[in-house]
Amino acid sequence: MKQEEDFEANLAGEDGQGEEAKRSWFKRIKKGILTSTAEKKETPEGLWSKCPECGYICTMTELRESLFVCPKCNHHHRIGSAEYFEILFDDNKYDVLFENIRSKDFLHFTDLKSYGKRLDEIWSKTDITDSIRIGKGSIKGLDLMIGCMDFEFIGGSLGSVMGERIARAIDVCLEEKIPLMIICKSGGARMMESAFSLMQLAKVSGKLSQLTDAKIPYISLQTDPSFGGISASFGMLGDLNIAEPGALIGFAGPRVIKETIKKDLPEGFQRSEFLLEHGFLDFIVPRKELKEKLATVLSLFKN
Repeated sequence: MKQEEDFEANLAGEDGQGEEAKRSWFKRIKKGILTSTAEKKETPEGLWSKCPECGYICTMTELRESLFVCPKCNHHHRIGSAEYFEILFDDNKYDVLFENIRSKDFLHFTDLKSYGKRLDEIWSKTDITDSIRIGKGSIKGLDLMIGCMDFEFIGGSLGSVMGERIARAIDVCLEEKIPLMIICKSGGARMMESAFSLMQLAKVSGKLSQLTDAKIPYISLQTDPSFGGISASFGMLGDLNIAEPGALIGFAGPRVIKETIKKDLPEGFQRSEFLLEHGFLDFIVPRKELKEKLATVLSLFKN
């Protein structure tokens, strides 16, 4: 109580200290009802998530249990390869292949910083070694090779390593007669690798034709966002082209297109629902139904 009385006296200026009395208005007494702002406990990061679509706030535990789909509006949050592998592969058991292949700064490219330094910084902060991870496992007992892009690694950009990992995954699929699925999530080609990046468009497309000749299925799953050279090449070459709800899919982004043609775009332009309506996709599958749907499709292909 003595502390509270002193606090009120300071507010009234009864201690005669002028400016100090004014400053004391902002002070909070430690052991009383109020505590100092500096000592206020902050909420630990990673406990809560806010939906970018509807603003719904939930715990990360609740979001993970709903497979990173907003419980209120069904917005599909962006997730990485580790989360997709956990959702899809039986008992979360799978082999990660070709992690020894790493990007190199062939061109000694420098913008705000050198490409080599940029790579070193990313590798020091995350266990993701490049913009795609290759996982081999089974879904409902059916073998499947999955190449899943990680947007966290330079925007999921297509570089020489992505192309080489996909090519080698296809070689394994050909040898073991395993279907391939690529989960697309990319901003396009990696500008730091210039022509080395663009070469991968033809390289991967050519390798996929070998799967076609061998009658081994290739499924392309497009998630948010799937842009640039990815959507212009192997992202749309699947025996089945499917997508998650609400995913942005296209070559250039809607803002760039609008500024170029100086016209308003149709509502929902470049969303997966728009592409389905216009014949670019075979079907849209919610993440919670993805594993069951893939198991059905793979069993049909197998038979």
